[in-house]
Amino acid sequence: MRPEKAYLIEETNEHLSKSDFFFVTDYHGINAEETMELRQKLAERGAEFHVVKNSSLRLATKDKPFSNIALHLTGHTAIVVGGLDPSGVAKSLGEYFKKTDKVIVKAGALGDRLLDAGEIKQLASLPNKDALRAQLLSLLSLPASKFASLLSTPARSLVTVLKAKTEKN
Repeated sequence: MRPEKAYLIEETNEHLSKSDFFFVTDYHGINAEETMELRQKLAERGAEFHVVKNSSLRLATKDKPFSNIALHLTGHTAIVVGGLDPSGVAKSLGEYFKKTDKVIVKAGALGDRLLDAGEIKQLASLPNKDALRAQLLSLLSLPASKFASLLSTPARSLVTVLKAKTEKN
């Protein structure tokens, strides 16, 4: 293998190792200014946008569980990697596509699972990690608050009865 090709494959592997997810996009028709804008939007989420060669990405993912990503490697390909919140990064990509009609998400991977464009769209519709944590916390605290309310009910009933008795006299 030529050193240049080995370098490109190694560089692609480094990009893929930055997070436990990545998205494959088609960046056809996007100019340098739009690319810079997209990179800034993604950087707010801790993500990066990298143009890669299809052959390099195919070889970099060959021995990984999501090697079927090769089916989506046609045309102008870029990957989006990094960040802690896959849902937020997918949201940013979706918002950018709505605004410009450019940078189409073709596929991706989350952990060891291959995602198609529809699944990435669903991922983008999820709340971010902080909102999910808040929802989980409220679900966990709900039984405790109901239990506390249940325990205080007899005391409230007793107070109501005693108050009615004193008002009657």
